[in-house]
Amino acid sequence: MQSFAYNKPASLADAARAAGGADAKVMAGGQSLLASMKLGLAAPAAVVDLSGLAELKGITVSGNTVKIGAMTTHAEVAASKEVAQAIPALAQLAAGIGDRQVRNRGTIGGSLANNDPAADYPAAALGLGATIHTDKRAIAADDFFKGLYETALGAGELITAVSFPVPEKAGWQKFKQPASRFCLVGVFVSKGSQGVRVAVTGAGPGVFRAKALEAKLAGSWSGASCDGVKVDAKGLNSDLHGSAEYRAALIPVLAKRAVG
Repeated sequence: MQSFAYNKPASLADAARAAGGADAKVMAGGQSLLASMKLGLAAPAAVVDLSGLAELKGITVSGNTVKIGAMTTHAEVAASKEVAQAIPALAQLAAGIGDRQVRNRGTIGGSLANNDPAADYPAAALGLGATIHTDKRAIAADDFFKGLYETALGAGELITAVSFPVPEKAGWQKFKQPASRFCLVGVFVSKGSQGVRVAVTGAGPGVFRAKALEAKLAGSWSGASCDGVKVDAKGLNSDLHGSAEYRAALIPVLAKRAVG
């Protein structure tokens, strides 16, 4: 790992200024960035550590919205009684991310900003129709995820919180790679004010909505509605853990289990 400047800002404004610097990388929990740096895949000139910003932490439930600060850890989301009551599937998802160390260091904002193609939180954000709040604007989940490790965030733009509408029903199922615990395929389903949504992670180069399953579940919210739905394997991931066809076949199976 090469040398780099380390910044730990005391305010969001200071963090935004530092993040806008040349070749600077923002660090939330560090679970992705530090590993990349150790492997030589990332070599930033400066690291901006957000861990000192208390204003980016915490969970609030108001009306039909759960709002989670960007620096809230996976473990805190999993342990939150408010989240468990409002959106049980979201608490379940957070409890199944990585291992204990990852859950106690990794953050929701860091996960969404990194947008790993097999990460769990992007499925929850897209599957619930969340809104990602930054220091500059609010971005709908449908507009946030752009592709492999790519998001709508601009240079130096920081996620501050994520708002999840409370659904009528929601479910999450994950078929994980046993060593990394990342998703080979993960499916988040919901029914609520934004209609029926089915978000898939791990299967392709980024999180996406399975429109064929959404159409079937909109007609009847039942596991049986997922039977016989065919997902096109074109463009899906194929590796030593599973072929594109295998992942395509898993998507309706996991959707059925998520519906319950």
